[in-house]
Amino acid sequence: MSNSTPTVIVTGSSSGIGLEVARLFLNDGANIVAHGRDAKKLAAAAATLGVPERVACAAGDIGERNTGEVLVRVAVERFGGVDVLVNNAGTFAPKPFVEVTEEELDHFLDGNLRGTYLTTQAVVRRMQKQGRGGAIVNIGTVLIDHAIGGFPASAPLASKGGVHALTHSLAAELAPDRIRVNMVAPGVVRTPLHAQVNVDAFGGIALLNRVGEGREIAEAVRYLVGAEFVTGHILPVDGGFVSGRA
Repeated sequence: MSNSTPTVIVTGSSSGIGLEVARLFLNDGANIVAHGRDAKKLAAAAATLGVPERVACAAGDIGERNTGEVLVRVAVERFGGVDVLVNNAGTFAPKPFVEVTEEELDHFLDGNLRGTYLTTQAVVRRMQKQGRGGAIVNIGTVLIDHAIGGFPASAPLASKGGVHALTHSLAAELAPDRIRVNMVAPGVVRTPLHAQVNVDAFGGIALLNRVGEGREIAEAVRYLVGAEFVTGHILPVDGGFVSGRA
């Protein structure tokens, strides 16, 4: 990034992976625009980060076009521009295929695919206007290519699969603008999304025999943001799940 202090927008950063991403980049010296659906929860999470002069908040439904536009406007008004977008906001829950309702399918498509698409549109318009390039990192899942029979999740995986395809497409389309687009594809990670299940029970599917932690996904995001000769790459961070079985 050409700015001495880059500005990073992190969607879904009021908890879990997104909060760890925001914390890591803030500790690295970046400005952060944090986002969450619930304004009170977002403000409380931002307070735990400290350094309030380098953290701005913008709440809203990521599936609505206006939310991405607000995130960009806050970044420009507070910090002068946007250098990095981390599309972390999303939702995930298992349910047998034949039991998924149309409303539930729409929920995943809006929260995962539509939200990522519209937010990225708003950010890319700003990056193109700035003319100094940028980095976009999407959060996907290794389950797109390595499904688990006992963990039926067709609706969220269909929506996340669209984000995987979007990553490749935008990497090609935006390369002339020096905007790099990559993805981190986590395995099973300890996050609030899995609060209702014993997430450690899934540790055995990975060669490292454990689940991942949010900070480990954040470190992979940081690598892709800084890897200036990498674009269109989907990086599995899964403890070896895609490589084999223990």
